[in-house]
Amino acid sequence: MHFNRSSTAQEVALSADLRGRQIVLTGAASGIGLDTARALSLTGADIVLGVRDLARGRALVDRLEGQGRVTLLPLDLSDFVSVVEFAGRITGPVNYFIANAGVSKTPQSHLSNGLELRFATNHLGHFLLALSLRAQMALSGARLIAVSSAAHKNCPVHLDDLQWRNRPHIDGLAYAESKSANILFTQEATRRWAALGIFANAVLPGSALTGLQRYHGEALKRRIGFIEEDGSVNAMVKTSAQAAATTVWATIAPELAGRGGLVLEDCAEALPVGRDTHVWSGYDASVADPATASALWDISLDLLGDLLSVK
Repeated sequence: MHFNRSSTAQEVALSADLRGRQIVLTGAASGIGLDTARALSLTGADIVLGVRDLARGRALVDRLEGQGRVTLLPLDLSDFVSVVEFAGRITGPVNYFIANAGVSKTPQSHLSNGLELRFATNHLGHFLLALSLRAQMALSGARLIAVSSAAHKNCPVHLDDLQWRNRPHIDGLAYAESKSANILFTQEATRRWAALGIFANAVLPGSALTGLQRYHGEALKRRIGFIEEDGSVNAMVKTSAQAAATTVWATIAPELAGRGGLVLEDCAEALPVGRDTHVWSGYDASVADPATASALWDISLDLLGDLLSVK
């Protein structure tokens, strides 16, 4: 069945039967993660949901319609002890790991440990969680899906200043670089773990108005183009159900079996950025190369090694 940018997560999920499989999904209590969880519950899979807000998470679980087991666990990706504890409570093979949670503009720039908040949450927390689940993902082979963003375009990671200590801190650009880091992570994970049967891909969900923009404010939303001059929503803005569709497709699509290191968009491989590409669409391959991906992996290990015992 062919899906496109207008497809919803639920429409995609109805084509799959994942009974007996286990999915780990972060950031499931709102926005794109919420619609991803709703859709994947329809596949019959057992789902482990990592959320910061347990009350909102419990309300979500009560509305899921699937037949699989749903486990709700607390998870704060910026707290690496929380990440390790979350991983330690997951039993059995992990067939799908969806790194969906993320933060964008916030009042806080850095954590008390000196890490830039977006880098720590969007990249490093998921990196640690993937390392912690690697053995369980390797038991029967797994798909790892990281939700990136069109914001990655023209924003390669600065390996010499990942924590934004030598530049004026701009949270929008820090978010964009963390999304480039997501792409680099999936490419390097595939290179390192494909022999274990683990294949990782990055997803560009498209622009949707969700809790991610809770600190954007009306003026910034207008400047970005989410809101038109007359107050209406830009026609290019997706619903959260549409924005979750590519994540679900990346999880279940049979044509992606044994394939990793890809960037996906609108339920297909993302098109390269060109002269006529919309600012919210396309993959900018200039932000990614094997040497940078490998270096980011090693730097990430070193950073975690300063805080935790990570091999």
